[in-house]
Amino acid sequence: MHAVAYFEPQPITAETSLVDIDLPKPEARSRDILVEVKAISVNPVDTKIRSGVKPEPGTPKVLGWDAAGVVAAVGPEVKFFKPGDEVFYAGAVDRPGTNSEFHLVDERIVGRKPSSLDFSAAAALPLTSITAWEALFDRLHVETPVVGAANAIVIVGGAGGVGSIAIQLARKLTNLTVIATASRPETQAWVRDLGAHYVIDHSKPIAAQVEALGIGAPAFVFSTTNTDAHLAEIASLLAPQGRFALIDDPKALDVMLLKRKSISLHWELMFTRALFKTPDMEAQHRILNQVSELVDEGKIKTTLADDFGPINAANLKKAHALIESGRAKGKIVLSGF
Repeated sequence: MHAVAYFEPQPITAETSLVDIDLPKPEARSRDILVEVKAISVNPVDTKIRSGVKPEPGTPKVLGWDAAGVVAAVGPEVKFFKPGDEVFYAGAVDRPGTNSEFHLVDERIVGRKPSSLDFSAAAALPLTSITAWEALFDRLHVETPVVGAANAIVIVGGAGGVGSIAIQLARKLTNLTVIATASRPETQAWVRDLGAHYVIDHSKPIAAQVEALGIGAPAFVFSTTNTDAHLAEIASLLAPQGRFALIDDPKALDVMLLKRKSISLHWELMFTRALFKTPDMEAQHRILNQVSELVDEGKIKTTLADDFGPINAANLKKAHALIESGRAKGKIVLSGF
């Protein structure tokens, strides 16, 4: 089967940073399903691993943690799916990725593809949807108010893949006032279209901009990018006893800034449940099915922004480069081999 992989961590500009290869077709065992991959999307985690994780010598590492496709075969213990089912999912960080014609994945982290979307539009959703859902409802518990705080959330990096779905989930599933940050006219228009009540510019101090809205100190902040640069502002704008979640990889985080207000800190990594085979691992199957229903009901929409064509090394290099530029909005997808 065709696949795209790398053998050494390199800058994306290097000729062999990503290469086209052929690999044996895997077999489904236990609770795994074998998926014929129709479309994928690219996430910041792909670029971080490609540039920083060294595979075993001579062993190709296949990236990719978003896919939509058709079930080709199922393991003997599979309960939820059968061959021919259309699915979407975000995979597991400790297993080979989705940048291949066929891919094995545990059924407990797979959902039914929205019937109203094609494979490309569906592939844009899984990783960011799970991340945003878990951050909002499993980590921040946004449905439980913070006494004395404005029932509002600030989403830092609202135009990115995770921010784009978090805005929609917060608008459709909660009564939160949604404040999204974006710094360029096109990204500000993007987050408004997704449903943000207010848009502020994260290239400027954000606490004063939130205060100027006149709604009071927000109960929640969800930071998706550059958290270390914004932490002092986040601590300033949050209400006492507020809740703060983040997903990026700050080099340092001065958590003492949170102490005076007793602000709680919550990490979100959507790979945790699959990585540790947690007892509630199946929650991601349910989350994706709920997202699929919301899409088919017209309540949320795909965050696909760019389609870079067939799945090959050349097109994936372009996608990685755009993500690394920091100027991507929404999601980048590729489809077909």
